[in-house]
Amino acid sequence: MIGADFINCKDDRYSAWAGNEILLVLPVKIRRMISALPGPILDSVEEIRIRQGKPLALGLSSGDIFVNPEGKPARQPVEAYHVTAADMENLIDLISGSSLYALEEELRTGFITLPGGHRAGITGRAVLDGGKVRTLKNLSCCNLRVSREVAGAASGLLPHIVDKKNGGIYHTILVSPPRCGKTTMLRDIIRQISSGVPGLLYPGLTVGLVDERSEIAGCYRGVPQRDVGIRTDVLDGCPKAEGMMMLLRSMGPQVIAADEIGRREDVDAMEEVLNAGVKILLTAHGSSLADLAERPVLGRLIRSKMIERYVILGRSRGAGTVENIVDGKTFRAVGVRK
Repeated sequence: MIGADFINCKDDRYSAWAGNEILLVLPVKIRRMISALPGPILDSVEEIRIRQGKPLALGLSSGDIFVNPEGKPARQPVEAYHVTAADMENLIDLISGSSLYALEEELRTGFITLPGGHRAGITGRAVLDGGKVRTLKNLSCCNLRVSREVAGAASGLLPHIVDKKNGGIYHTILVSPPRCGKTTMLRDIIRQISSGVPGLLYPGLTVGLVDERSEIAGCYRGVPQRDVGIRTDVLDGCPKAEGMMMLLRSMGPQVIAADEIGRREDVDAMEEVLNAGVKILLTAHGSSLADLAERPVLGRLIRSKMIERYVILGRSRGAGTVENIVDGKTFRAVGVRK
């Protein structure tokens, strides 16, 4: 269990911070540096990069910065606090509750889900077994990703993907490069279509969510830490292709949702879902529909015209900007920027 020596922050600015639970797993020195950051910087932190022997770095919505020992932005990397071996050891102890062996399965995937749905990506030396990664050792780098719920993030998008005539949604794929808000947007779509949207989609739909990387529902010990709606069944930590089939057979979903499709088996499973009359709600890495079309597997999906809506996300107005909405049958734009 993660230690309970959480810094005593009475200031509402910190208690309301989206990454508050992450402070629990930070070594004391680094915890104090992060807590000392000015409010506007703290609020825009998306990632905390801790690399042994390297400057303490933060990924913000506006770009990356380094942090000095006083908890202030460093003008140059040389001025930043440099992470020590003791810091790294302490960090891993706090993340694992001093029992790294108990997290061997999570280490095999390269990340550990924390309370609050945050994620700790970890790298080090891979231990192989039969040519496959069994676990990691000599851990030296950690990327703590802040999970945020933005209630209402998808409200402007929903009218374009809800099929009011048939009382459901269109087969939809959200397309975006990394750090452009697709997981946050997906989570809010699931929440709203599951709980119901008066005047648009009410009552809600039964959603089966395959959360392979524990990022959408942010399950901790099987319990979702994020609001994914009242009619959502979550299959956590399961490969997408297998999970879609399991949900289809056992849970009777009206919609199956998953993050980051791209492998051939993902698309094969998705086609089975479509043939069963279940709607799909997925995401994919890419900067445009043309980008997806150049890939063998996703290009096949686009040419099949089975997907009814492609939502292109970007950062032109900040993370989560809806840059375009494309009809998957005609490939014409059906929505304006939001």
